[in-house]
Amino acid sequence: MIPFDSLPASPENHGHLVQFYQADEGLLTKNVVDYLLDGLKQGDALLVITTPARNTAFATGLSEAGIDPDKAVRERRLLFADADQTLRRFMVEGQPDWRRFERTISALIREVHPQPDRGGLRAYGEMVGLLWQEGQFSAAIRLEQFWNKLMGANALHLFCSYPIDVFGKDFQSAALDAVLCEHTHLVPAGRDQDLDSAIHRAMDDVLGADAHGLQARIDADLQPSWASMPQAETAILWLRNNLPQQADEILLRARQYYQSIQ
Repeated sequence: MIPFDSLPASPENHGHLVQFYQADEGLLTKNVVDYLLDGLKQGDALLVITTPARNTAFATGLSEAGIDPDKAVRERRLLFADADQTLRRFMVEGQPDWRRFERTISALIREVHPQPDRGGLRAYGEMVGLLWQEGQFSAAIRLEQFWNKLMGANALHLFCSYPIDVFGKDFQSAALDAVLCEHTHLVPAGRDQDLDSAIHRAMDDVLGADAHGLQARIDADLQPSWASMPQAETAILWLRNNLPQQADEILLRARQYYQSIQ
């Protein structure tokens, strides 16, 4: 279950969500629109920092759900900002600078207003995803840390996304440990239970009887410092770490099963 409607309101218990979306980009749009809609229902102000194309997709999704995004912008409950332009304002020699970051994001935050005595602020951002896509991994992690520092002093929830394919070789704990440690929740990369079903079906195909009883071992190996993890993504990371010889075949089959039901 995606925790959009149960995000705590206090600054001490902010929600910092992340989704790896390359296996199903359409799902990212759906999830972000749901996140924004729930925020509007709660009276939150919304700050969306992403690409112009994605901004258009989110505005369309809000419209299809019965929300007039232009009206929300006029009422200063919603602000769309360009991720690349925003990122350029606080990058110094390939790394985000804290003072410039705080000044830049705080100025954007001041442009939106929650409903009085009701809401806080929900932000969605793809700046870390842009850095990751360019191979600037340490800069992306530093930016996540800056967001957490800012969130610690504000009633702010944040949803980030990365162009990472959960079926691909890049989705493994050695590469993603730092990312998972900076978030509170990993949003499922698959719809409903479809991804989990595809993974376990593929495990049964490749491992046969050896697949039985693996879930307990997978759960036992989950690192407590990581974000709250869905079962499917937890299983994939475990397979990459513990069964590297079979992982590629399992995940190839899992991708085929997942795509066949979409």
